[in-house]
Amino acid sequence: MNEVALAAIYCLLIAGGETEVPHGYSAGYDLHMIRVDCETPTEVIEVGLDSRSSLDSLQQALFAADLTGKTPVILMIDRDGRIGPYETRIAAAASRAGVEYRRTTRDFLIRWQMTSWLRSYATPPAPGT
Repeated sequence: MNEVALAAIYCLLIAGGETEVPHGYSAGYDLHMIRVDCETPTEVIEVGLDSRSSLDSLQQALFAADLTGKTPVILMIDRDGRIGPYETRIAAAASRAGVEYRRTTRDFLIRWQMTSWLRSYATPPAPGT
């Protein structure tokens, strides 16, 4: 399962947000756009896998927060069951910048999606009530 699919599981089923939200900005005379991985009413969440490509997560979260006025958050998705060099570097940089760092596992997100239908059922009343 790729980063976009895992981000969607977290965003839609756990954070209650919207995925891939576009935001425009201008630089000089040009118009540009970014897409926020997950956006809630109060947070912009940059989602990354435990790999080198996630090293720009902090910059992306901070820039999205600047554009939206929302709180920046970084969510790292662990795939190998250990805190490796990229998670270590991103967590340290996020801490230094005052950005919340969250971590979850790929397996947890897949299980959460697979069992999401069970959470839609109301709890039956206790016997005798």
